[in-house]
Amino acid sequence: MTNHIHHDLDHTQSRFRLLLTFLLNVLITLFEIIGGFISGSISLISDAVHNFSDAFSIIISYIAISFSNKPYTVKYTFGFKRAEIIAAIINGSTLSIINFFLIKEAIQRILTPPEKVDGAVMFWVALAGLIVNTAATLLLKKDSKSNLNIKSTYLHLLGDAITSAAVIIGSVFIMFFDIYWLDPVITLIISIYIFKETYKIIKESTEILMMFAPADIDLNKVKELVEKVPGVLNIHHIHIWRLNDKNIHFEAHIDVDDMLLSKTTNIQRDIEDQLRNIFQITHITLQFESNTCINKELVINQQTL
Repeated sequence: MTNHIHHDLDHTQSRFRLLLTFLLNVLITLFEIIGGFISGSISLISDAVHNFSDAFSIIISYIAISFSNKPYTVKYTFGFKRAEIIAAIINGSTLSIINFFLIKEAIQRILTPPEKVDGAVMFWVALAGLIVNTAATLLLKKDSKSNLNIKSTYLHLLGDAITSAAVIIGSVFIMFFDIYWLDPVITLIISIYIFKETYKIIKESTEILMMFAPADIDLNKVKELVEKVPGVLNIHHIHIWRLNDKNIHFEAHIDVDDMLLSKTTNIQRDIEDQLRNIFQITHITLQFESNTCINKELVINQQTL
């Protein structure tokens, strides 16, 4: 009960931080769009577009957290735990699409540099953007370490903070050296960096939805560990997957001797303790049997059953 209350409190605090971050992003988006058009800077406009996508990302994350906190029912026996994973994919995909168009525009501007960009306006607007984006990033930093959904939003914000810093540097060069081509170059570099970061989020989220085994768990080591438990003859038909970025589910068949089949409580407890402590598996289902399955491969193809 205490853990459940703590979990609900964490979600409430996360939602509050997301809402505060949303308000900050809406304000800076409007400010940067106006500043971008006044100065003629594509990097400022790209930063504004990123901030707008951040606001969208935050709303998606907020809704996902609200859904993921709903209780299990007889129809939804897993609840809505994967709502946050779907949100991470939506956020990552949206940012990738936006980056694609910004890269395209940046390349066009590199080939045909703008005649004039107001570096002073760029500087002050980008400075305001840096302050707001840094504050928003710090608001979500703690939650991003343990939640893939919020991490996707955090990366949006971190990318914007880096963008604002790069725009400030670029504006200084434009003000003092009239290097106008630097503006689209900054946009290009930042967009490529964000592409790289969002790819990781999309890849991990897709692996969770496809029920891939966690990359850091070696099933051969699981087999070796379990078969060392006294009374266990064999482990087979393993299925292991992540429900979301926190919960790992595991199920398997455990072969024991005929004489031990009615005394599996201790064996089960030993196996579960090992899997939880060493592999951080959170949900374990074991089927005990005595030489029932003909095929005893570690992982079995369903078509052979």
